[in-house]
Amino acid sequence: MTVISNVKQSLSTIRGIEAQLSILAINSLDPEAQRTFHETMNIMNEIKKDLQIRVNEMMVEEPQYKQ
Repeated sequence: MTVISNVKQSLSTIRGIEAQLSILAINSLDPEAQRTFHETMNIMNEIKKDLQIRVNEMMVEEPQYKQ
């Protein structure tokens, strides 16, 4: 598996985690748990953005990754 494939797989996994945290926040009855899930979801969103930027950089900088 290439480096970019690994990064894209990580990005996909993080998107799934972010979605699951959103569901947990919505379904939780405990306000503190809701806050925790929401805060964690926001952290995952930042990580997702950083990884997406890295994928974009790799596509531009590394000719072997151009589609």
